[in-house]
Amino acid sequence: MREIRVATAQFENRDNDPEYNLSRVRELTRRAVDQGAEIVSFHEGCIPGYTWLQPLSRKQLQDVAEPVPDGPSTKRLIEIAREFSTVVMAGLCELDSDGSVFNCYVTVSPDGFITKYHKLHTFVNPYLTAGSRYNVIDLLGCKIGFSICYDNNLPENVRATTMLGAEIIFMPHVTCGLPSPMPGRGTIDRALWDNRHADPVRLRQEFRGPKGREWLMKWLPARAWENGIYAVFSNPIGWDYDTVKPGLAMILDPFGEVLTESHALEDDVVVGVLTPDKLEQSSGHRYIQARRPELYDKLVEPHESVTSPGWKMEHEK
Repeated sequence: MREIRVATAQFENRDNDPEYNLSRVRELTRRAVDQGAEIVSFHEGCIPGYTWLQPLSRKQLQDVAEPVPDGPSTKRLIEIAREFSTVVMAGLCELDSDGSVFNCYVTVSPDGFITKYHKLHTFVNPYLTAGSRYNVIDLLGCKIGFSICYDNNLPENVRATTMLGAEIIFMPHVTCGLPSPMPGRGTIDRALWDNRHADPVRLRQEFRGPKGREWLMKWLPARAWENGIYAVFSNPIGWDYDTVKPGLAMILDPFGEVLTESHALEDDVVVGVLTPDKLEQSSGHRYIQARRPELYDKLVEPHESVTSPGWKMEHEK
């Protein structure tokens, strides 16, 4: 790995409005490149919006999805990458040739399409097809991996991606401010978001409390620390279909420390300088060397995988 400047963004996406959402991708990419960013990353499903997919039928979901890399959104991302001479990563719904729809994260550069990653643990809509493999690539002198939202809640996914060589793992999310039985968790009152300019304190308390940042800090730093990798977290902010999301875009270093993060109550992008020295110095680097795989038979016993969030989806009601 070489020293590299990486950006992660947050913005209030609009449901089923790719044109608007791509305009925000463009503006935040411009702002990131003005700060020297070589890679700019955005959240899960940010181009069509994500949470609103819950009640869609198979046909409706297919109508939202598009081919990758030949679809209009990927082509538009490439135009943005060329305009600002940077790498851009963003989420959309991919329509496969057999009609399958994937929660897809696309990476492009000024030279064109680079790669895509399919979310492994899908649940927001029953007609989404789960991905079946990890993805680690060489990019700008670094080893880059991907892991979308719920994928990161299983330590095995981040560990496997690291063991495939990843030094930086991009973790696009749509999370926080969701119904939950856990203490202090739950939804955020939309009135607080709508009144954020007049009363930012109450909203900031919600965003940084157990409904938002405090919950992230229970596990997100652990993924970076236990594997000795950089974790790049992106997330929407504001009204998202039926809940308020807190943004909190951040980058964590291989020690599990927050390298940079957004405190803004609005669309924002933050840039961090990722250096190679922390990788080998990290505890996670040593822990991977200390593994005893001969003891791990139980980890790979076949079982039925059930991906379920802590609240009911609309199609389950």
